[in-house]
Amino acid sequence: MSEKSIHQGPAGDSVRAAWETNAPFWDAYFKEGNDFHRTLVGPAAEALLEIVPGERVLDIACGNGAFSRRLASLGARVTAFDFSATFIERAVERTTELLERITYHVLDATDPAQWAVLGDVRFDAAVCNMALMDMSDIEVLARELPQHLTPSARFVFTTMHPCFNHVGCRMSIEEEDRDGDLITTYGVRVTRYMTPFSARGIGIRGQPVPQVYFHRPLHVLLRPFLDAGFVLNGLDEHAFGGSVGGQVPTSWGNFPEIPPLLAARLIPAANRRSDA
Repeated sequence: MSEKSIHQGPAGDSVRAAWETNAPFWDAYFKEGNDFHRTLVGPAAEALLEIVPGERVLDIACGNGAFSRRLASLGARVTAFDFSATFIERAVERTTELLERITYHVLDATDPAQWAVLGDVRFDAAVCNMALMDMSDIEVLARELPQHLTPSARFVFTTMHPCFNHVGCRMSIEEEDRDGDLITTYGVRVTRYMTPFSARGIGIRGQPVPQVYFHRPLHVLLRPFLDAGFVLNGLDEHAFGGSVGGQVPTSWGNFPEIPPLLAARLIPAANRRSDA
């Protein structure tokens, strides 16, 4: 695993190249959502979004469009984008019955010039599922997003939990003979947290090439959005239930006390003031 300071991480082109290479594999594996998405990501995002039929929703870094299609099935009108052209091609191919409710774009959220593709549309909600840790720069997103939201909108993101689920963590399994009973304890060892960094890692076992992760501690993750005028008004941590095990010993299903997912909802400060 190679590693660099987050501020000197790989250029956007190399990050995109890895995702273009991995996109067909991820699409074939993920389809309409794997266990992690169906059990943790999707329910967490939906609960915080509280979608109302007819709302306009922006799906940021949509991948193969699985969550975009879910939003459309809930009655939303969705604009979705990803910087991987291959992912967008797969998203369009997989979107059949709901295509009239979803518009897809190839757009890089880290490039301020590309946000112009969205035009003057103001969205009632925006969501970014499991992608902030893949972005070399989240400050552009934080600055551009308010210009595309209504005053009463909300922005929801899910991400790998920066405290417990990043490439600086080590999963451990310990077995103890306790009075004749063999007790297995699952835990996570965190050896670093405060300093942002980037490192290559594997998101799905068997993917063609490693991708680049950008670790940010909580205060670094949230700061750009707070500086852009957002207010945090929803935060949740999600773990698999104790009855859900994993075939692989280090599957998150074996760690019911450790949340691999962080979900958050932010709203424009004007929205908070209007509710006061």
